[in-house]
Amino acid sequence: MRQRRTLALAATLLVASAAACTGSTGPGPTGPASTAPTRSTASELDGASVAVLGLWSGPEHDAFATVAGAWEDATGATVDWTGSRDLTGDLTAAVAAGEPPDVAVLPNPGLLRDLVADGVLLPLDDLLDPEVVARDYPPAWTDLGTVDGALYALPVKATDRSTVWYSPAAFEAAGWSVPATWDDFVTWADAAAAQGRTPLSVVAPRGPGSGWALTDWIASLVLGSCGPDRYDAWVAAEVPWTDACVRRSFDRFLTLVTAPGRVVGGTRGILTTGDAEGALPVLADPPEAYAYPMASFAQAFITDAHPELTPGAGYDWFPFPPVDLALAGATTVGADLVVALRDTPASRSFLAYLTGADAQARWAGLGGYASVNRGVPASAYPDAVARSVVEHLTGAEVVRFGAGDAMPAPVQAAWSAAMLALVQDPGALDGVLASLTDAAAAASTG
Repeated sequence: MRQRRTLALAATLLVASAAACTGSTGPGPTGPASTAPTRSTASELDGASVAVLGLWSGPEHDAFATVAGAWEDATGATVDWTGSRDLTGDLTAAVAAGEPPDVAVLPNPGLLRDLVADGVLLPLDDLLDPEVVARDYPPAWTDLGTVDGALYALPVKATDRSTVWYSPAAFEAAGWSVPATWDDFVTWADAAAAQGRTPLSVVAPRGPGSGWALTDWIASLVLGSCGPDRYDAWVAAEVPWTDACVRRSFDRFLTLVTAPGRVVGGTRGILTTGDAEGALPVLADPPEAYAYPMASFAQAFITDAHPELTPGAGYDWFPFPPVDLALAGATTVGADLVVALRDTPASRSFLAYLTGADAQARWAGLGGYASVNRGVPASAYPDAVARSVVEHLTGAEVVRFGAGDAMPAPVQAAWSAAMLALVQDPGALDGVLASLTDAAAAASTG
């Protein structure tokens, strides 16, 4: 990854190192003033390496390489990245061979819990300054990386799974206000349809795991109606899918999206439209749809398709409306979680840097990135919409991973497939929920 380093980055970090130098050689805390390695630390790490395993590829990996390159320049150490298409399998094989990576980036908390249970992860409390972690990361987010009272993971990238994309100009022209609750949302959709306007763009979308975007709807509805305790119990297979509150969440979704005139393209549109394409009807002139529930990474799709639009004016988002207004502060998210498998001076230094505000501010400046580190300034983000997503993530009172990410892989697959079947045959709901209850029970005991 050395080829991605730049002299400008090196100069910046070395200046920061000189300013922050106190003679300490231990790992720096995660705050913005001390994440750059000190001169003494850099001298100690010259020639060292950190092995990192993760799923990132393409532009995601390129951005990571740019950020990691700054640490390489300042320390003389290298980051040895291994990209994986089967993270669970590759990690299991590496651990069994006695050659685990120093650091791994996990895509979901289910894998995190499995690795903690297997005893292969190191508590970050022993590798980072707990006081600074508490200062920089909201409790709702450190809770996501905590297992049995110990912190094992921190989010290095975050995604808001509770965003609904829309055109403020189209809403204003139609005389609409942003819905605050699920009932408001349904009332708005019904009124739009009555005016001959198609309110929603909804996608499955196509590709591996098709159906996952529909599970995000259900996760938001369960969290926003049943509350976090019942949500957690459902994810853990302690509450059946046939539970009355869980079932009502499915029923609410199906009643809305299968009603005539509510979704552009109807059921066929849901099943055949990709996630990047789903934003296009909302931004068409005239609009072909008016709201697109999709995770915050949809902003990248919008800017790619319509670079001429001004964020916040040409397009914006609002929070997925809760059923219970008292649960408006609850948010479903996705995140990439950094964990440690080996304790070395280089891995400590790299973890402190990667989880710190300095690295994450650099990452934010590259676009398509959100950090929940409170030390990252708002000015690091390229536009008002990106900043507002981060404010929503860091200000959320209750944060939960999207249920699909938090459940065992066999349940994730069965649920995604079930959503495709349900939008075609809503009457099969009770049988599908009974089947998913069985799948969850089998996964939890297997």
